[in-house]
Amino acid sequence: MFPSQVRGALGLPMMARRHALAFLTLLLMLLGASGEVLAHAVAEGDKGYIQEIYGVHLISFMYLGAKHMVTGYDHILFLLGVIFFLYRMQHIAIYVSLFAIGHSTTMLLGVYFNIGINSYLIDAIIGLSVVYKALDNIGAYQRWFGFQPNTKVATLVFGLFHGFGLSSKIIEYDISSDGLVPNLLAFNVGVEIGQLLALSAILIVMGFWRRTTGFLRHAYTANVAMMCAGFMLVGYQLTGYFIA
Repeated sequence: MFPSQVRGALGLPMMARRHALAFLTLLLMLLGASGEVLAHAVAEGDKGYIQEIYGVHLISFMYLGAKHMVTGYDHILFLLGVIFFLYRMQHIAIYVSLFAIGHSTTMLLGVYFNIGINSYLIDAIIGLSVVYKALDNIGAYQRWFGFQPNTKVATLVFGLFHGFGLSSKIIEYDISSDGLVPNLLAFNVGVEIGQLLALSAILIVMGFWRRTTGFLRHAYTANVAMMCAGFMLVGYQLTGYFIA
C-alpha cells in the first residue's frame, strides 16, 4: 500500500524533482551499460564455458548464477520495487521468497524440459513487471480502478516470468545434458546467493534513505523514475524483437 503522505505529495518541490532526475539518470546509465545484461544474456566468456564443459561443476555454476543475479538490472529494479515500502524483515522475507520460488521453478523446469520463450518477448514482460510494481507503489491502481491487486500473487507470477527469461537464454547455449540437473541446481543456488547479496545492498541504501526527512517526498518521483526505466526495458526489447 502506498503511504497516504506520499500519495498526497503530487506537487513536488524543485529539490525533489532534482533528486528524481538524478535517480532516473542513474537508472538510465545502468540500463544502458550493457544490452547483453538487459537481455538476460550470459557474458561471452561464460557462454563459451557453458557450451564447452561436460559433467558436474557445482562451484562454477554457483558462481555463474550469483553473477547473473547481481548484474541483472531488471531483477534488481523489480526487487527494489517489491521492498520499497516493506519495513519488517518478515514481510521482506515473504515477498522475496515468493519471487525466488517463481524464478527458480521456471528456470529449472524451462531448461530441463526445453521450454523456451522468445527472449525479447519474455524480457519485455519482465520490463512490464518493473512498471507494474512502480505503479503499485504510487497507488495508481486504487486511484484508477478502485481496487488493489494481490501483491503476493503478482510477485510470484512475475517471478515465474523472470525465471523463463533466464531459462530461454540457457537453452540457446545448448548446455550439456551430462550433469545437467546438479549443475542447474547449483546455478539456482548461486542465483539465490546473488539475490541475497543484491537485496542486502538495497536494504542498506534504503535504510539510510528512509531515515532522512525527504524520503516520503522523494519516494513518489523515485517510483516514477523506476517506471520510466521499466518502459525503457520494454521498448528496448520490443525494438529488438521487431528488428531481429
